[in-house]
Amino acid sequence: MVPNRAPGAALAPGPVVDTLHGRRVADPHRWLETPDSPETSRWLDERRREYEREAAAWPLREHLAERIRSLVATDLWSVPAHRPGRAFATVRPAGSEHPRLVALEGSAPPRTVYDPAAEDPTGRTTLDAWEPGPCGDMVAVQTSRGGVERGVLRVLSTATGDPCGPHVPGVRYSHVAWAPEGDPSFFYVRRDGERGVRGVWLRRVRDGAETLVHACTAPGTVPGVRVLGGRWLLVTESHGTGHRTDLWLADLSGGRTTRPALRPVQVGEEGETEARLGPDGLLYLRTTLGAPWRRICAVSPDEPGVEHWTEVVAQESGATLDAFAVLARSPGEGADAPALFVSRTRLGISEASVHDARTGALLHPVDLPGEGMVSTPETGPDGSVYLAYADVAAQQRILRLPPGERRPGPWPPGAPDAPPSPAVERTVLWCGSEDGTRVPVTVFDAAGAGARDPSGPAPTILHAYGGFGRPRQFGFSATVLAWLLAGGRYAVAHVRGGGDAGRAWHLAGSGRAKPRAVEDLVASADALVAAGLCTRDRLCLSGGSAGGLLVLAAATARPDLCGAVIASAPLADMARFERMGLGRMWTREFGTAADPDDFAALMSYSPYHRALEAAARTPRPDFPDVLLTGFHGDTRTDAAHPRKMCAALLAAARDGGRPPVLLRYERDVGHGPRAVGRAVGLAADAHAFAAHRTGLSPR
Repeated sequence: MVPNRAPGAALAPGPVVDTLHGRRVADPHRWLETPDSPETSRWLDERRREYEREAAAWPLREHLAERIRSLVATDLWSVPAHRPGRAFATVRPAGSEHPRLVALEGSAPPRTVYDPAAEDPTGRTTLDAWEPGPCGDMVAVQTSRGGVERGVLRVLSTATGDPCGPHVPGVRYSHVAWAPEGDPSFFYVRRDGERGVRGVWLRRVRDGAETLVHACTAPGTVPGVRVLGGRWLLVTESHGTGHRTDLWLADLSGGRTTRPALRPVQVGEEGETEARLGPDGLLYLRTTLGAPWRRICAVSPDEPGVEHWTEVVAQESGATLDAFAVLARSPGEGADAPALFVSRTRLGISEASVHDARTGALLHPVDLPGEGMVSTPETGPDGSVYLAYADVAAQQRILRLPPGERRPGPWPPGAPDAPPSPAVERTVLWCGSEDGTRVPVTVFDAAGAGARDPSGPAPTILHAYGGFGRPRQFGFSATVLAWLLAGGRYAVAHVRGGGDAGRAWHLAGSGRAKPRAVEDLVASADALVAAGLCTRDRLCLSGGSAGGLLVLAAATARPDLCGAVIASAPLADMARFERMGLGRMWTREFGTAADPDDFAALMSYSPYHRALEAAARTPRPDFPDVLLTGFHGDTRTDAAHPRKMCAALLAAARDGGRPPVLLRYERDVGHGPRAVGRAVGLAADAHAFAAHRTGLSPR
């Protein structure tokens, strides 16, 4: 018999009660915020034994793992970065655990510059970022170990892979922008001030000498830096992911790298903006300023302020302008002005087109391989656009679109055409949220011979994210495809808080309006059941990180909503989220417990506190079965969230022999990238849990 009260509680200190804005807030499981205490370790060991005992009985566990492994067993390339005489890219060869950085020179085979697996055969080291120098003879690489996302920034020789100077410790996902001239140097950012002032620094390669170029003075901002066209230094500060960007520009010509005169491009405006330099010398900006669906503007770098911007490509209602690249026109097009490659997303599906960079006029659409996702378009030295493309049934591949062409071809040279992929059908279901807002739900089913009736009920996973203004894009997921091929149905709720319907859609589900995102997810689940696509007991909600918060909030608000929940690395304790992981950086998205009105909104949906309230009620509600995943090295959401949520759900459970909540807890990994084998194991286990709880039978 598994005890309902969280084991280990007797080992913990007495219960903690805070008083916030006159409200008493109990926190009986705060002791679980201490990750390596003897009490927490013993408690985690009990959860591990529970998990292993339950998971051993899931019929589809090995079947899904084998299928997922087969689906990812392809060479996976990144979009290349070109330098004189060579290109750089990462490639994860089929069967490998990690991508490695390679250099391509002419027709010679790719040459490995850095391989994290060679440095660390345990697989715990990941290659997080890289940036070649302007001549291509050096490359900056960022690595971390154990998932902590705070690692080492090194400069390596492209020819030998040897270090070219002292490394920078304690770097977290920094932009690296190489200085255009003089003694080899690069700009990089410090995000948290632990090792110096938060802001942009210039560092000399040979001896590590540093100069502060721009200090971040506003609280909670994330700095960024780029060098555009080998001349212009672009410094940015993001105020809350997806909310606002400040930008400054400085001319580095004439040796002004150590004392750049930064001038405002956009400062103090409520808009999210990114900038690129065109071959015509103009600055092109993709922005939400004055355009909730995003538009592209142009401005001279000599007078870059907002008042000088000229709109080039207007926003298009219904489609978010996700990415763009500036490219040269083909000689046959008879124009001196460059062109703009533009990618938009409409309910998860990318559309691409090429426009005149002066007038914004459509030159031609781009024929994409299918209904999928375009990402990271970059311009090569020959004017071609290189982009990543993937869809629900096809693994990501790199495509090259030459100037004037409508249909991109495969890259790198000699890359084979994409193999045939399974047929998947996509439909859109609309539902009404609590306040009457219409919310779209995309539904995927496997098609073709032997497929079940797409209109009948089936075990269904309903996924949602709904945070930080990110639109859901339907790229490749071996896990989703394996679920579909096993006979399941997969749906995605485009809830408010995401960017699926522009900036207004994001803001309508953020801050004090975050409960609207929860209501949207509840309405989406109800709509799937009402349409006969699934039943309550055969529906599993699924989300990760901010999406994990969302699915837990929905399930604790409506315990009858579904039969199961998967919450991966979720936020859960919204009274203390600012004290854990990167929560202090997310107050623009969720609000702050220091503000009484924000605090009231946070507590209205905080899953941890809803579970605690349920534990005190008689009778207790029957929550759906929950699988939580937590990663000991998680420096973003912090694994204290799933630990505490698990304890609260155990305490709220009714009597029974099977634990109503399971915690799959991993060490030596974090929120981000991991070895392929560990990623496959996590994905297979999560969906085997969903299959077992929703009754999906092996096919």
